[in-house]
Amino acid sequence: MKRLLALLSVCAVAVFGAPAEAANIQAVDLGKNAEVWFAEDHTVPIIAFNISMPAGSAYDPGGKAGLATFAGAMMDEGAGDMDSKAFHEALANRAISFSARAERDYLVISITTLKENAPEALHLLQLALTRPRFDSEPLARVRTQIVQSLQQDQVEPQRVAARAFSRAFFGDHAYAHPVSGEIDTVSSITAADLRNFARTHWTKHGLKVAVAGDISKPALAKLLGQTFLPVSGAVPPALPNVGRLGSPGVHVIPLPVPQPTAVFGLPGIMRHDPDFIPGYVANYILGGGGFSSRLMEEVRVKRGLTYGISTALSSYNKASVMQGSVATRADAIRQTVQVVKDTMANFAANGPTQAELDDAKTYLTGSFPLAFASNSGTASQLGTFLRQNLDIGYVARRNSLIQAVTLDDVKRVAKRLYDPSRLTVVIGGSPADGSRAAPQVPRAPVRPAPNQTPPQGTAEAPPARPPAAGPGANVPGVTPPPAPAKKPVPGPVTAPNAAKKP
Repeated sequence: MKRLLALLSVCAVAVFGAPAEAANIQAVDLGKNAEVWFAEDHTVPIIAFNISMPAGSAYDPGGKAGLATFAGAMMDEGAGDMDSKAFHEALANRAISFSARAERDYLVISITTLKENAPEALHLLQLALTRPRFDSEPLARVRTQIVQSLQQDQVEPQRVAARAFSRAFFGDHAYAHPVSGEIDTVSSITAADLRNFARTHWTKHGLKVAVAGDISKPALAKLLGQTFLPVSGAVPPALPNVGRLGSPGVHVIPLPVPQPTAVFGLPGIMRHDPDFIPGYVANYILGGGGFSSRLMEEVRVKRGLTYGISTALSSYNKASVMQGSVATRADAIRQTVQVVKDTMANFAANGPTQAELDDAKTYLTGSFPLAFASNSGTASQLGTFLRQNLDIGYVARRNSLIQAVTLDDVKRVAKRLYDPSRLTVVIGGSPADGSRAAPQVPRAPVRPAPNQTPPQGTAEAPPARPPAAGPGANVPGVTPPPAPAKKPVPGPVTAPNAAKKP
């Protein structure tokens, strides 16, 4: 393990130091229903895999919300002849990093291993995909962890608001239910449910694999071919199209907390829309650029209403959303929402300045190579682009697409995107409506609630600026690195009643 950690630290500064290297991506043939991108690099003997299957939360069957997340959390809890303990020991003995998480559209599996242990790492993956055990002891333990995390969500304003926002914004579509499910649905999931889901959704049909590291293309093709040969080729059901997006207005989920959180959003721009890149730049200027953003300037710097505010433009397979969040005092939450609307309206009417556009383009293009600063980072970034159904040449031309964005482009897209009359706002917490309005002068900023996370599905991944938005905040568009722990953190086992994320 010490050897792997040391090599990872070297890899973080040695791999893909230049944009040209990051653009040297190869395709590997794994059959007509799978897509593989490969970045070969022999700097250190490490290989990272980012593997996506059409097995995200949108595929949860009715009444079983959270099934995809539950199944993913069980992936390393025993397979074949190995129970949970034996499987974990097999990973630990070879210093193999293995994690799986469900997003809206995909199950994403991240594996990082020393080159010499790559065959064993993918053998364990093959067992997990083809012969999962779902034994009673780890099943009960993982269920308890998920339920405890869901119970904790019920008392955190940001989580409450985010879940309610998804329901309001996506309506009857599968994107509306929480990725991790609800307490009652998770409590009802059985081993038979998990087996059936794995059999029908852990499949190589629609498989997307990104690999970076110390292996040749022929060796990788052979390794992947052997790994996925016995994996089911079942075709998961197609997701339905999304109907009307949004529920304009302000929706309040009462909670007895001093600091409510507002989650707000608008219909976004689909990833293959020609306006996506101008929209991505526009989002950076409005709410994605930390202290460079308009919203941070208006809400924090000028008025001291919050410690941080951010937005993200996220695209899923069937819908897109521009979503943001902000936390503030109970007596200032409605004022804060109004400032957000006013700022959007001004941005839609007038667009950015040339200086704002130049700054956005400089940062978004200059920071892009840092997304490829390690093998795991490279695989994660390429996996993001694969899940967005982009072509393999996108990496090479991405910066030129951003550089080509003009002031007129951003102004046009700002008018299209940022209509405050269409804004869906969900407040987790109870506004103090009877209090006087907060003063229009800077005050000590309000720190955001813990665990504020971006919606999954963001399509670009420049590194975040320094954390202007407080602990747990992010600059939208960043692809997070694989989490070291894929199980939910246990929370309190009781929670006060609250009305029922992205």
